[in-house]
Amino acid sequence: MAVLLFNLKNVPDDEATEVRDVLSQHHIDYYETPPGKWGISVGAIWLNDKSQLDYAKQLIDTYQQERRHRVKQAFEKLQQAGEVESMLDRLKQRPLQFIAYLMIISLVIYLSLTPFLHLGD
Repeated sequence: MAVLLFNLKNVPDDEATEVRDVLSQHHIDYYETPPGKWGISVGAIWLNDKSQLDYAKQLIDTYQQERRHRVKQAFEKLQQAGEVESMLDRLKQRPLQFIAYLMIISLVIYLSLTPFLHLGD
């Protein structure tokens, strides 16, 4: 019977591809189900052979530790080079968009609170 190995919800495409490559390199028999349009079915990687589950999980854990280390190093390099975009940088690049979002948020808060502010009237 098939067993769930790796849920693909919120997983970047490059990570999913690398997980598939790791499984293929180690000759682990798996199949993949795509996510449903309405989020009902699970997009995931499944194992055909339950006896390979522990080994496959160990491989994925090792891969994810390596990936975490690699991504962290890349981010630190960008930080040292001053290439990481901050919230203030985004505000400076798109001030009108920031003002529009601020107005929309304010409107939603106002419309949400107005009925409660006038309860005693």
